[in-house]
Amino acid sequence: MSGPAAPAPPKTLLIVFHSLTGGTRQMAEAAARGAAGEAGVRVRLLPAREAGAAEVLAADGYLFATPENLAAIAGVMKDFFDRTYYAALGRIAGRPYATLVCAGSDGTNAARQIARIATGWRLRAVAEPLIVITRAQTPEAILAPKTIGPEDLARCEERGAALAAGLAMGIF
Repeated sequence: MSGPAAPAPPKTLLIVFHSLTGGTRQMAEAAARGAAGEAGVRVRLLPAREAGAAEVLAADGYLFATPENLAAIAGVMKDFFDRTYYAALGRIAGRPYATLVCAGSDGTNAARQIARIATGWRLRAVAEPLIVITRAQTPEAILAPKTIGPEDLARCEERGAALAAGLAMGIF
């Protein structure tokens, strides 16, 4: 007679972010809070400078969070992708991902850049990019600390929860 089946090992959701003025950090932390409530999912929230290929390879799903700087992903996020891309190429195909962008006025170009990188990795987008517009347009406003509103933080939390739930249920 065999005993009960061993529980499945937890799935890992890797959230990689960069934030200079705090907006993207708040968004990533909200997503991590939402994901943390899902049984069977381990959440790793890492600044882009600290995330490497080992973390990418060990994860079952990803949430990439970046500010849009000069109509592009932040340089630190680009550095993360540059450092991890080839080590993960061909080894993470089919895994799910989602994107959070904190932008002053648009955000679509940063989302498009991440989508192109994810396409090269053969990742599977499981949600449209979530873009939060801060309306920061002057140099002073752009460089000032950001406070993301409760409605936008709730959307980020929901995105994290949905991604974690999909991982836990094996949908993604």
